[in-house]
Amino acid sequence: MTYHSTFAQAIESVQRQLITHSHDIHTDFWQAVNISNRPEAAMKELIYVEFRVPLPVITLQYYRDDIKPNLPWADDHFEKERISGEPLNPGTTWKDWPYGLAADKHRTEGEQFSHSYAERYWPRYAGLTPGGELWEHATNFKPNTGTRYGLGDLSDVISLLERDPLTRQAYLPVWFPEDTGAVYNQRVPCTLGYHFMRRGNNFHVYYPIRSCDFVRHFRDDLYLTVRLTLHILNQLKERDAKNWKDIVPGMFMFWAGSMHCFVSDHARLKKEKKESLK
Repeated sequence: MTYHSTFAQAIESVQRQLITHSHDIHTDFWQAVNISNRPEAAMKELIYVEFRVPLPVITLQYYRDDIKPNLPWADDHFEKERISGEPLNPGTTWKDWPYGLAADKHRTEGEQFSHSYAERYWPRYAGLTPGGELWEHATNFKPNTGTRYGLGDLSDVISLLERDPLTRQAYLPVWFPEDTGAVYNQRVPCTLGYHFMRRGNNFHVYYPIRSCDFVRHFRDDLYLTVRLTLHILNQLKERDAKNWKDIVPGMFMFWAGSMHCFVSDHARLKKEKKESLK
């Protein structure tokens, strides 16, 4: 796995590879939309991209400057929805995302998306109230369950790390069994999940993602995962200062099955890179 000392270096490396070593691909579907007859939907793709970057500080501004996500959207989305404790769908922050108009086309007739990160972080009562808000009586509903047990959520992952700091089981899934096979021709999550592990004084995160748009999602995906990692670590420090006060962010490990961009974006990236070298 390639090592980079900063996210800026990792992003630049992926961009360089995308420009010089990507291959043409034109899938029949993109986000559940048939694009087989749309030449402009052709893409450039790298497969099985992976790297690791150290997380040297706990200060958010460092990562804002290093990753350069879409701000203030990424912070608003994370704080208002991803860690809200409520399975919000559609939520409100999608409207402020730079590509929100495109996202709006993927809402169903019920005005919801096929999934949201808030639903996947907090699945226990997902889909039981319009919009995903937990009304006062929502907890009286029968919660969603798996094959044998109730569904876990982000708070359960944190609790597991609190009672068993060296656990190998601290995984927060975003890809659910209902996504398997995309049976209903629905949009399915790009993120597969997050694995957190404490070793020594370091708190590591492994972030596998099946598919990533370099231009529209890559930087936000990285930043939001960093924020999630820091959030969990901060929660653990508050809950159990004795055992977690000296623990610091460790290594960020990333894997993408497909890193891609549209051919028009590829041409622009190539032009920008050429001009930067003049």
